[in-house]
Amino acid sequence: MFKSGLLIIVALALVTAACGDDDSEPAGPAVQVTSSALGEILADADGNTLYLFVPDSQGASVCNDECANAWPPLTTEVSAGDGVDASLLSTTTRDDGSIQATFNGWPLYYFAADASAGDTNGQGVNDVWFVISAAGNAIP
Repeated sequence: MFKSGLLIIVALALVTAACGDDDSEPAGPAVQVTSSALGEILADADGNTLYLFVPDSQGASVCNDECANAWPPLTTEVSAGDGVDASLLSTTTRDDGSIQATFNGWPLYYFAADASAGDTNGQGVNDVWFVISAAGNAIP
C-alpha cells in the first residue's frame, strides 16, 4: 500500500513539473530598449532597430507589397525585454493574414538597409519612418 501511494505522489509531481508555469514562458522573441545616438529606442533581441510608419496611425499596417520588401514587418508575437512595458505590446493582422507585432498601437518594422545591429539608417526616411522610444512614440 505504501509503495502504490508513493508511486501516485511521484506521478503527480512529474505531471505537475511537466505542466510548468505558463506565465514564465515568453510569448516570443523579446523586444528591448537599447541605447543609440537617437536616444533610448526599441530593438529586437539581436539589437536590430525597430521602426514605426506614420501612415499606420497606430492601427493596422498599410505597408504592403514593395513597401514591405524595403520595410520588413516584425511578423511574430513578441515578449517584453529589458526596459519594455509589456502592456504596450500587442499584435495586428496584416492584409495577407499574418500577425505583426505592435508597440503602443504602432506596427513594428525593420529597415532592409540596416546591415548591422544598432544601425538606424531608416530614421526619418521620407519623413514617415521613425525609430520608437521606450514610451512608444516616434523619435523625430
